[in-house]
Amino acid sequence: MGRGQLRVVAGGAEAVQSPLDADSFQTSCVDAFVASWSARGFSPITIENSTGVLERFLTLLGKPAWEAGPEDVDRVVGELVAKDMAASTRRGYVQAFKDFHRFLVARKAAEIEATFGVRLVDPVDEFNAARHVGNDSPSTKAPPSPERMEEFFAFLRERVATARKFGPAGRDYALFRTLYHAGLRSDEAASLELSDLHFDRGPFGKIHVRFGKGARGSGPRPRWVPMLDHLDLILRWFLDDVRPRMPESKALFCDEAGGVLHRGTIRNRLRHLLELEGRPSEERFSPHGLRHACATHNYERGVDLVAIQQMLGHWHVGTTMRYVTPSATFIEDAYRRAVSTTLSELEGDE
Repeated sequence: MGRGQLRVVAGGAEAVQSPLDADSFQTSCVDAFVASWSARGFSPITIENSTGVLERFLTLLGKPAWEAGPEDVDRVVGELVAKDMAASTRRGYVQAFKDFHRFLVARKAAEIEATFGVRLVDPVDEFNAARHVGNDSPSTKAPPSPERMEEFFAFLRERVATARKFGPAGRDYALFRTLYHAGLRSDEAASLELSDLHFDRGPFGKIHVRFGKGARGSGPRPRWVPMLDHLDLILRWFLDDVRPRMPESKALFCDEAGGVLHRGTIRNRLRHLLELEGRPSEERFSPHGLRHACATHNYERGVDLVAIQQMLGHWHVGTTMRYVTPSATFIEDAYRRAVSTTLSELEGDE
């Protein structure tokens, strides 16, 4: 029995009762978790949205977070599915809970074990996490084509030209071009600072991704990503014409208050823009879909798979292969390129 617990008799059977109310303690933990977001520089709007998602998940959970197991997470996700919630939104709910649970492990584990007699174990494991991969998984939905991306960016350029708020519209354009051309994760793009752009590094300029995703427990894994497909020109325009109209801060893609964007904000922003564009649901995509598109389109035009692996920051090339979803005419296109190259070489020999 954990320290500070009382053993009482209820109806002839012994039960363990904590002198500290679990609901009150969890509320104080959520408050501390939210305070940590403020310390990291997230904006009040982002914090409010993320807190709402976490609190709704905890309500559906129906028990303290430290008592939750994998089957509880599955049950909550099943309820979200029954509510016809989008797969990307469901993942946001699970991620919010996982982040909170990590906070408990880092800050509250000893207190929870001493007070409630529970040793924290992550309930979001590799099995239920795999089941929560949504409909935009590369195995079930192809990434947007280069033609589709050009249509989307043309729509964003038109918004920049006509938007009442030039700063946010220009930021959206530069942000989603960066996600697509550099293959960044939403978290990585949100963590970029002005000083992370190095236009004089390499033939194209490079982005220093200081907080790249690392292996489990290894911490951030930084990497350098080249500014391909004229991304350097887009980012120079952003720094010269757009960023000065946004609040002064270190963040590259800040919100309207100058705070750091949250990955959920980026996801919601993209969803809003796609709704404004008015395209059917099958032509819409997530921020992670842009990452898959980056891998696929570079592979289709002949970029080495290992180079794409380094660009995306994957530990194993096998992971990169799962990101590549060739188009329906990939074989035919590769054949035409091979035949064309052979004919050119033969003509040269003659």
